[in-house]
Amino acid sequence: MNLEELVRRINVKSISGDPRIEVTGIAYDSRRVRPGMVFVCITGFKTDGHLYIDSAVNNGAVAVVVEKEINPPAGVVVIRVANTRWALSEMGAAFYQDPSRQLRMVGVTGTNGKTTTTHLIEAILKQAGYKVGLIGTVYNKIGDEVLPVEHTTPESLDLQELLARMVKAKIDVAVMEVSSHALALDRVSGCEYDVAVFTNLTQDHLDFHQNLTNYLATKSRLFSELGQLDFKRTPKYAVINADDPNSSYLIERTKVPVVTYGVSRAATVTAREVVVTPRGTSMVVNYPAGEFLLCLQLTGLFNVYNALAAVCVGWQEGVSIGDIQTALQAVTGVPGRFELIDCGQEFTVIVDYAHTPDGLENILQTAREITSGRVLTVFGCGGDRDRTKRPLMGEVAGRYSDFTVITSDNPRTEDPLKIIEDIIPGMAKVSDQYEVIPDRRAAIAAALQKARPGDLVVIAGKGHETYQIIGNQVFPFDDREVAREILRSM
Repeated sequence: MNLEELVRRINVKSISGDPRIEVTGIAYDSRRVRPGMVFVCITGFKTDGHLYIDSAVNNGAVAVVVEKEINPPAGVVVIRVANTRWALSEMGAAFYQDPSRQLRMVGVTGTNGKTTTTHLIEAILKQAGYKVGLIGTVYNKIGDEVLPVEHTTPESLDLQELLARMVKAKIDVAVMEVSSHALALDRVSGCEYDVAVFTNLTQDHLDFHQNLTNYLATKSRLFSELGQLDFKRTPKYAVINADDPNSSYLIERTKVPVVTYGVSRAATVTAREVVVTPRGTSMVVNYPAGEFLLCLQLTGLFNVYNALAAVCVGWQEGVSIGDIQTALQAVTGVPGRFELIDCGQEFTVIVDYAHTPDGLENILQTAREITSGRVLTVFGCGGDRDRTKRPLMGEVAGRYSDFTVITSDNPRTEDPLKIIEDIIPGMAKVSDQYEVIPDRRAAIAAALQKARPGDLVVIAGKGHETYQIIGNQVFPFDDREVAREILRSM
């Protein structure tokens, strides 16, 4: 592709050199640069791409895109812009021929429920005969091909490449989780969405956003910008949880039709006669054309909301109620989301990704509802992340658990004991029934050995993750496999 054509849609401050050259690709990691590529210097959390210009040029970069003033390397075109992250997103979209304009794009955002909601939407659309791509926290999928992930929402260039692969595979609809980081860091700026779904907003990522006001404003971009790009001339709409206190804020900022869902407030699509059992959930769903019975193999009130969001999308996309019922009833679960670990033991073990106060409260409330015995909880909090949620999670665990083992999550570069010290004040406000075991494997073992017949053990925080980050090292660790190993040895 011609470089001049590639940068046409970005706001260029200055150009040094002749942009009328052919380029072979784009990279934002100097180690991935190959001869003929453009290197885009983005500032990360740990380092700055501007420091690696010489490395990129040595690897064959013919052009660099920068924010800062630099000494132009000999024979290399230098393009200066105000925001290289935004430029990377737009250039990536242009290079891959705007794949989002060749797909039906469904974006799901919110603090909790994104992963399950995207899986339920995928199930409905596949049942209706669509070829579906999935982008999210657990894995990415192109049809039935499963791909590994690094972020909830990939870096913009990687996202555009993934969408282009979906186009090549003749995918009809891309269903993706859209994180607040992705919105704030312009990872999705080169995408044209058709549908935006809001699950809920509770405290998380305040290490990044500083406060809930900023967090909400960032999430709202998916809705306020919906319809601004309309190259496809396709119907666009938003799906918003009416029971969330922030729903009116989002509705006011959305310029396209809005479909709402909820349980306790008036909404377009609602659920009544909700019955939650250990084996699943049933409800009567009311929507503008009538009502129908919906049965799930997923349990918990939080999954009622996830299902209603998916119902809204399916209904708006023209999927029959019969297909919606069939699809949702067939979903047995999502990896690391209230996942049952069954090794024949006389008590229940659940592994869940809950890593926010609200997420933990949701799963522990459900645990309380579905067990006749005690609720035993194992959890910790991630290091180098929002510290303010730690005592809140301690309080939630103390309030809903009969006994809690406080342990390490992914401590990263923080001292695990310091993280635990932040959790304990919240726990101690409501309960003295806890112990501290920093080693996560030992903590899981202690909880399982303490369990009696009829109890329910919740192992929270990491869910589907297959690693633990300690310092700057990544070690293999899967809560599900660790629990199975311990249960088999008991």
